Amino acid sequence: MTDIPLLRVERVSKAFGGNQVLREVSLDVRAGQVQCVIGPSGSGKSTLLRCVNRLEVPDSGHVYLEGEPIGYRWKGESLYELTPSQLAVQRRRMGMVFQNFHLFPHRRVIENVTEGPVVVGGMDRAAAREQAMALLSKVGLAEKADAFPESLSGGQQQRVAIARSLAMRPALMLFDEPTSALDPELVGDVLDVMKDLANEGMTMVVVTHEMGFARDVSDHVVFMDGGCVVESGTPEQIFGAPEHERTRSFLSRVI
Repeated sequence: MTDIPLLRVERVSKAFGGNQVLREVSLDVRAGQVQCVIGPSGSGKSTLLRCVNRLEVPDSGHVYLEGEPIGYRWKGESLYELTPSQLAVQRRRMGMVFQNFHLFPHRRVIENVTEGPVVVGGMDRAAAREQAMALLSKVGLAEKADAFPESLSGGQQQRVAIARSLAMRPALMLFDEPTSALDPELVGDVLDVMKDLANEGMTMVVVTHEMGFARDVSDHVVFMDGGCVVESGTPEQIFGAPEHERTRSFLSRVI
């Protein structure tokens, strides 16, 4: 295993007005690792993911993907900010699945999955369609290829969103509470898809309230509170023998 993590977050801080949301957060994610980020609402988990793919610009600190600074390029010993088009190229290496799907409502499912590879990646349309059908089969929705998103359940829409992100062949997948907007009976199908991705070796950072998933599927768990990483470790350490009282208090309320 290389000494350079696939993802490195180095002392990232972010404030909105007077609200300090992230406070020098650092973490490493190795290739093939599933890292779950847990914690109470408002602890900075989603903002952390948005700083990773630069939907939010950190006030300080840096994010590196495969050793390359996100949002910047090296020139000699100095870092220079990327142009929007250069940043877009970097972002192709990271897929992100949001709480609320963000599918194109006027496009059929197959078109939602082929749009990125064709328009952004320059893929041949026939090849993009073949890839999209394979990905829709992977998430159990090949029969919905010609449906419009409004005809799908929330869980089905989220699985399409996962297929759409995978279509860009990312090195890293980011999941921002992907089941929080779903009815409880629909959560399992989405988690099953994510478990399959984990078993296939996809590198994933998952912000989640699903403690069972974090305990059973992740390689590493990060507990955040107040914009800080309070504790991190293996699922066995965090769920079986947490060191910090704040971690114990949180887990006692959610498990």
